[in-house]
Amino acid sequence: MENWNIAYTLTQVADQQPDRTALVTKAIGGYRHWTFRDLAEHCSAYAHGLAARGIGPGDRAVLMVTPSMEFITLTFALFRLGTSVILIDPGMGYRNLLRCIHRVEPTAFIGIPKAQLFRLLNPGHFRSVRQVICVGFNPGFLGDSLAGLADFHRGAYPTLATKQDDQAAIIFTTGSTGPPKGVVYSHGNFQAQLDQIRNYYGITPQDVDQPAFPLFGLFSTALGASAVIPSMNPAHPARVNPARFIQSIIDHRVTFSFGSPAIWRVVSRYCVQKGIVLDSLRLVLMAGAPVPGELIERVRKILPEDALIHTPYGATESLPTTSIDSSEIMEKTWPLSRQGKGTCVGRPLPGIDVKIIEPSDQPIDDWTAVKERPEGSVGEIVVRGAVVTRAYFNNEEETRLAKISDLTDGFWHRMGDLGYLDDRQRLWFCGRKAHRVEAAGGTMYTIPCEAIFNEHPKVRRSALVGIRMPRQKSVVPVLIAEPRGRVNSKRLLAELNDLAQTNSLTRPIHHFLIHPNFPVDIRHNAKIFREKLALWAQEQLAGEDG
Repeated sequence: MENWNIAYTLTQVADQQPDRTALVTKAIGGYRHWTFRDLAEHCSAYAHGLAARGIGPGDRAVLMVTPSMEFITLTFALFRLGTSVILIDPGMGYRNLLRCIHRVEPTAFIGIPKAQLFRLLNPGHFRSVRQVICVGFNPGFLGDSLAGLADFHRGAYPTLATKQDDQAAIIFTTGSTGPPKGVVYSHGNFQAQLDQIRNYYGITPQDVDQPAFPLFGLFSTALGASAVIPSMNPAHPARVNPARFIQSIIDHRVTFSFGSPAIWRVVSRYCVQKGIVLDSLRLVLMAGAPVPGELIERVRKILPEDALIHTPYGATESLPTTSIDSSEIMEKTWPLSRQGKGTCVGRPLPGIDVKIIEPSDQPIDDWTAVKERPEGSVGEIVVRGAVVTRAYFNNEEETRLAKISDLTDGFWHRMGDLGYLDDRQRLWFCGRKAHRVEAAGGTMYTIPCEAIFNEHPKVRRSALVGIRMPRQKSVVPVLIAEPRGRVNSKRLLAELNDLAQTNSLTRPIHHFLIHPNFPVDIRHNAKIFREKLALWAQEQLAGEDG
């Protein structure tokens, strides 16, 4: 490939199908349709304006714009200029947001008025910023206006030729499983993701996407598919208005949608209650949080019989890595998950290597120092492939912890997860490495153990944590349950104790607690903050001997 710049894909698609609808956005009284020609022209107009203000190769631009025509075309315009696009999830909280800004030292800040006010209120963290551009209403003190810098009179702006490993973006992890880290994406990473999505999931220019994850809107347009921007806040998918979400699916005959389980939990419940079947959908991708079998079964009820549901597995550093469809989950793997075998996340996608190694909390500099685990044995998940990112920005310590050099073929990324490969080369997820409990009788893993207790009809969800207790040399495992509705606490605790003794995985657990409302991430309302629960459990059991 002569030019790896991901922005070139939009140019190619606009040349091939200029008059086809590329994007549908909400407008007063209805919708507004944008063709691929419209997107290409706006991309060039913004590129001319940004370049005139000194933004170009080597710059780093924070982009804090809601999903819209401007978000997509500004992103491609910055790629076209050779500027690194910095994407930060605003749902991570102000403190984490400021840490990310400080670490990445942006030279440009492009955002909606709310983002610009945030910048003005925290000037010390934005000292590196030279150019400020406001997207939307601007009373005059929020920087240059995007509408004023757009130059539609100078024709197409040339796309900077980039190499495969040239930096394209810095995308921050959400911080739900640790401090947010800036993942460096190369143009080659993005191209590899496009290839995987196109080839594995069969996305074509005839498809219509409704992406509940903003970055997927970029992928859809780059693949030549139409994208319908849903009326929702992507930072809070669990708060989606289901009526609005499904109305745009119906109005535009949407064929596929990528979104969090939190969205489909709300949408599927609404559709089942109303007797609605979304008959245009042929593919639903759910990722970002654990996907229980009950949710898959409910989503299947609101789709046509021949529709597919896939649950890709990965991380910001490597996505997609593996994938599995709903039929295999419900017929083959979910019954085993309920018995404590872990959550099956499917087989590696073409070109992706997955291995299981001896878990370690220390850096592993070279693959020759790695001890691989045999088939069926739980260990640390490591991956390799073109979609896997190479480093964290300005964070050598975390990069060294997460990457393993392999002189035979590149490097491996440590997912921070535990799991195993079965005899069919399917990957089974058993929990986060940081959440494993090193008890006296051996290592205990969160997902398999919790599955046993989640079968209890009065348990909404559960969490296995480890705490230190007086006169105990080893970590003591504690099972915390969040009840479903009102319960007799004493009876439930006794039943959980009895349930633990029925399975060898959970037999070492002798301490049980009930917590009324688990602390979970604000984005998906699904990722349990076990660290907070462990501290709470430590306080609750402080007077016991263990």
